[in-house]
Amino acid sequence: MAREAAAGAAASPGADGRLPPVLRPLTFGNFVIGAGVMAVPGTLPSISDTLQVSTATAGQLIAAGGLVMCISAPLCAAAVAGWDRRRLLALTMAWYALLHLACAAAPSFATLLPLRALAVLSPAVFTPQAAACIGLLVPPAQRGRAIASVFLGWSVASVLGMPMNAWLGGMFGWRAAFVAVAVLAAVAALWVWRTLPDGVRPPALSRGAWGQVLRSRPLMLVITVTALYSAGQFVLFGYFAPWFRERLDATPGQMSLLFMWFGAFGLLGNLLMARYIDRLGADRAVLLGTGGMALGLALWPLGTSFALAALVMVPWALGCFSSNSAQQARLAALAPGLASGSIALNTSAIYLGQAVGAAAGGWLITHGGFGPLPWTGLGMMLVALAASVAAGRAARAARAVGPH
Repeated sequence: MAREAAAGAAASPGADGRLPPVLRPLTFGNFVIGAGVMAVPGTLPSISDTLQVSTATAGQLIAAGGLVMCISAPLCAAAVAGWDRRRLLALTMAWYALLHLACAAAPSFATLLPLRALAVLSPAVFTPQAAACIGLLVPPAQRGRAIASVFLGWSVASVLGMPMNAWLGGMFGWRAAFVAVAVLAAVAALWVWRTLPDGVRPPALSRGAWGQVLRSRPLMLVITVTALYSAGQFVLFGYFAPWFRERLDATPGQMSLLFMWFGAFGLLGNLLMARYIDRLGADRAVLLGTGGMALGLALWPLGTSFALAALVMVPWALGCFSSNSAQQARLAALAPGLASGSIALNTSAIYLGQAVGAAAGGWLITHGGFGPLPWTGLGMMLVALAASVAAGRAARAARAVGPH
């Protein structure tokens, strides 16, 4: 009881309604998770050149990692249900640090692939479990804003992590980028350990509760939306660096600037989402974010110069990370008691989309070059928009019927 009381006191918001400082290491942890997940897309040309594999083959690191994260997120959620979140999240970041160091030392692609698969177990645990414990750290009225704010770490990773990876990969090789992620992960592990209170244990989901999540049409439609727009993005997003090198003859510095530009608008989109999501409503917010990504893909072929490429990236970037934040808030609002499971499945959907999109992108590059990538991604994004409308209708119908 004393530990739980201490946790509540440490997490109490200020009188001015600001979010508690205990959320900061969770935000930073998501930044490191994002930087590590995007280490491969940012350094893909260097990995391909150094390990003497094709761009499409190197891109399968994204697909394999996405598949591992997809499968392991719900399994890990069940396995770690009773763990104290301070220990769980700190150990998860320590694992991330050690495995990124191991990846940096990999002598061949055949060695790197399984090590990368082990490294990305951390994103499968950290992001959903950090989101699930927010309900014990902030009052209900602040929950949506807190989830969106913690997810800002991913947006900051797009501003700093992607350019860092692209620049380090271009200047010093992909191994330097992986070492940088390892150092940041070690810092995150220490910060979580020193800051998060003891006694933060979200209630474990029973088998029956998992069944409720899987049988809920509104929840599963929302999760399907995530899988669809993630796949639509990663058909092209996973191959940004080789696209820029082939189509724009971009230098490492120019690639880093484009990634930073994309990330800056991604951060802006998430800041706007965190501020206005409660006013807009999560359903409408997701439609706006997904629509921005669809517009960016539709305009993408017009980016035939450095300046034009930067311009057409803007709507995509604004919707990219903000949609993920809105989706998590949407799930938490639909069924607060099932958020631990639904957000874990949503994380799986993000990574399933990455795996499908990266695999599809690699196949398209091998068989038709880079040209079909934006149009394939746009088709998936339009299906995601339709599914999001259907999810909103299903949620309204379920509310009208009421609990059974």
